[in-house]
Amino acid sequence: MALFGLFSKEKKETLDKGLEKTKDSFFSKLGRAVVGKSKVDDEVLDDLEEVLITSDVGVDTTVKIIRRIEERVARDKYLGTDELDRILREEIAGLLSETQAGGSTPAEDFELPADKRPYVIMVVGVNGVGKTTTIGKLAAQFHKRGYKVVLGAGDTFRAAAVDQLKLWGSRVGVPVIEHGMNTDPSAVAFDAVKKAVDMQADVVIIDTAGRLHTKVNLMNELSKIKRVMQKFLPEAPHEVLLVLDGSTGQNAFIQATEFTKATEVTALAITKLDGTAKGGVVIGISDQFKIPVKYIGVGERIEDLQTFNKMEFVDSFFKK
Repeated sequence: MALFGLFSKEKKETLDKGLEKTKDSFFSKLGRAVVGKSKVDDEVLDDLEEVLITSDVGVDTTVKIIRRIEERVARDKYLGTDELDRILREEIAGLLSETQAGGSTPAEDFELPADKRPYVIMVVGVNGVGKTTTIGKLAAQFHKRGYKVVLGAGDTFRAAAVDQLKLWGSRVGVPVIEHGMNTDPSAVAFDAVKKAVDMQADVVIIDTAGRLHTKVNLMNELSKIKRVMQKFLPEAPHEVLLVLDGSTGQNAFIQATEFTKATEVTALAITKLDGTAKGGVVIGISDQFKIPVKYIGVGERIEDLQTFNKMEFVDSFFKK
């Protein structure tokens, strides 16, 4: 069992609770798959395949996990069903390790690279996934660590998004650059980066439109925002964070596919995991898109947006 310091005890309990529905659903299905069986055979593997797919791990990742277990069965000749939890835990941790850059998330949460100031995060994702809320919580977490934060209200197609971000700004105590609704999002991004440079801020987080009519529109819009920011800060953005709603399961895969085609996504935030049994989507999306999951949302509170730690996640997922 993993050992966690006192500092992260509350965070770990929140993660355990946030993944409860996923874990309960997964293990009840797994229990039914192995009932009355003592060894891992073809029938158990067929049933396990169904368990993983219906737990929103995704077909391709499921096939990969099953293949790895088949190799272990062939090598060890005999695997008991009582060992299946441990084997699954090891294989899923292994898959996540391959995707998560630098292995586990560093012990220090919400750290920014020291050599990139201001650190520019462009946040993308469809409406309704919790994008603006995630930005607000990120701002609060960075602010709490003593960083100077600037927000850019670049989702100018939706009045509620601008107002929501302004509310977060006043709540957290950080400036929000906004030009109102139906204005040029790239101008907002430019001014937000300029403001961040002028006030020697540490991080600027730019919201972007969650719905544009076509993929071409989306691609053009995001490319323009990048280009305009780069006029002022050539290396911007340092990070393109795609926010996905974990409770939508397979639909999150579709959204990830669309956005990774439209722009170069470098990190993922998967929200709303606490209200769903579809937490397996974290494993599948991480594996399929080879993009690190950086943050997960496991509750309503600001501190329930957590930096993703694969070992903690796997530990909570398999905790009995």
